[in-house]
Amino acid sequence: MPTEADVARFWSLIETAWDQVAGVPPTRRKSLIERDSDHEAYAMDAYLGEFLANLRSLCEDLSSAEVSDMDRVLERKLHDIDRADIREVTDGSDDGFLYCRSFAVAMGRDFYEAVVTDPSVAVLDAECESMAYFFANVYYERRGTFPDTDSGISRETRSDKFRWA
Repeated sequence: MPTEADVARFWSLIETAWDQVAGVPPTRRKSLIERDSDHEAYAMDAYLGEFLANLRSLCEDLSSAEVSDMDRVLERKLHDIDRADIREVTDGSDDGFLYCRSFAVAMGRDFYEAVVTDPSVAVLDAECESMAYFFANVYYERRGTFPDTDSGISRETRSDKFRWA
């Protein structure tokens, strides 16, 4: 299990990366929770590339062990929202649902927790494929191998049989 400190650092990295995106006030992502339509969520696609570039830059200051820790947190966050009730809202293939969950994580802690609490907040077909294995890929670029999170869980769709019963 990720430590509380790792989880806090994870969300801090996400927020810092968004804070560095030009033209996206912090309230814009928070407004996704109470949006009137999915159009606002799809508009965030235009900023995901810059967000991910900022996040990658922030990873330069992390050791490989810390990158692995962040991958463990990401894996857990994706696993925790691998739920049939959320899939009903987001639709899509198994890969598509992984990318929708990745979008929820990429939008930050407030949006993620809103989806956990109320699946109707999730966005139909919103995707951030690059986020699904973001930290694993950073680790791979450094070490030539993927991190072993030693978690016993998976971020893949339908991996939590309890939530899909």
